[in-house]
Amino acid sequence: MTERELLLRAAELSRVHSLAGDGAPFGAVVATPDGTVVAEGWNETFVANDPTAHAEVVAIRRATQALGRLDLSGHVIYASCEPCPMCLGAIFWARLDRVVFANSREDAARFGFDDAALYDEVARPLDARRIRCEHAPLDEALDVFGEWARWGGPAG
Repeated sequence: MTERELLLRAAELSRVHSLAGDGAPFGAVVATPDGTVVAEGWNETFVANDPTAHAEVVAIRRATQALGRLDLSGHVIYASCEPCPMCLGAIFWARLDRVVFANSREDAARFGFDDAALYDEVARPLDARRIRCEHAPLDEALDVFGEWARWGGPAG
């Protein structure tokens, strides 16, 4: 599929599944650079009762299952809208090569999907965040990192 076709597919997923009541109007497709679809996702927040079930996260989960690995290097995600901070984090953790999106976050904000406060919140120091975030150092928790490093577990 071409990039336009992949974006059209993401938009169609957002239309079909939001009108079905699955969640908000967002869709995503993970594909190889030559346009082969690996996985699709749509916002499933309502049907899953899960605020993290955004289209991009769902597509990434399905792609890692389909490929049997966490690392999606060499793949591209096509989204009907610019990813929110949570989805962007998932995209980085999955090591996708590119993100191509149709609607901007400004477009989304005009329809009530405004992520500006989330982008602002992430940039604030811990003590200035709206939800109180406290650093409570614990040697036992830090020890687990050392054990992991000695074990040589796979990189996350």
